[in-house]
Amino acid sequence: MRAAVVERYGPPEVVSVRDVPDPVAGKGQVVVRVRATTVNSGDARIRGCRFPRGFALPGRLALGWNGPRRAVLGVVYSGVVEAVGPGVTGVAVGDEVCGMTGVRMGAHAELAAVRADRVCPKPAGVDHEQAAAILFGGSTARQFLRDLAAPGRRVLVNGASGAVGSAAVQLAHLGGAHVTAVCSGRNADLVRSLGADEVVDHTATSVLDLPATHDVVLDAVGNLDRRAGRRLLAPDGVLLLAVAGLVDTVLARGDVRTGPIAEDPADFAWLLERVAAGELRAVVDRTLPLDEVVEAHRVVDSGRKVGNLVMLP
Repeated sequence: MRAAVVERYGPPEVVSVRDVPDPVAGKGQVVVRVRATTVNSGDARIRGCRFPRGFALPGRLALGWNGPRRAVLGVVYSGVVEAVGPGVTGVAVGDEVCGMTGVRMGAHAELAAVRADRVCPKPAGVDHEQAAAILFGGSTARQFLRDLAAPGRRVLVNGASGAVGSAAVQLAHLGGAHVTAVCSGRNADLVRSLGADEVVDHTATSVLDLPATHDVVLDAVGNLDRRAGRRLLAPDGVLLLAVAGLVDTVLARGDVRTGPIAEDPADFAWLLERVAAGELRAVVDRTLPLDEVVEAHRVVDSGRKVGNLVMLP
């Protein structure tokens, strides 16, 4: 099969498309022919060895010192089951499924071996590109905002036009909250169309200058820490750090929440139902073939990606 391979950390040009052995479905696994995947900020951070503050050493120890041990990146997939391993029930060859691969990665390829108990059926009314585009940002936003976005609450989303932010704006709006979106002015119309009640252009007004009137602040960018973020909160407000340094991760408690998300197929199913019903939109910046993976990484590195960048192996 063909796959995007990263053998050493570096700029986008370290990624190359080459032939690698096909994966085999082990016990409890299925092999999925990947119809759509995404290149997101997490992929770019790993490729460039750009970890949040304090995570450089732990990141290298966990992922690889000079380059990722798992050379094929990518954590999101949508595709068709091509092979079923021993002990698998409830999933058959030909099923259309989607999901996330976690630390195993491997989705930037024509085929991926994934855990059968973690796959989610793809609804017929959602295409592969939409499914891949909603999973990463949507599941992150859902898990952070669960039970927090309610009628009458004021939710601030910092980084509202990215994969996580665009989903967060929509989920907060669906929950009935008043949504303030922070993004660049060129994306103001987009985030308004997603449900933002107010838009703050970060090139004209710093998020740090906003008033302390927000019941929930979700930072999807990583330019707020627990101290700065708390200054934006109303009494009893909650700060959600989707990207956090080591110190903030260790010290997060009470009104500050962070940490990795759980890749829950139940959340995937809920998100896909909302997309199929037209209640949730999978925002896609552009769609590129596997051969343009270097360009995909360049777009993510630019910081100007809107929503998700979908790649078609």
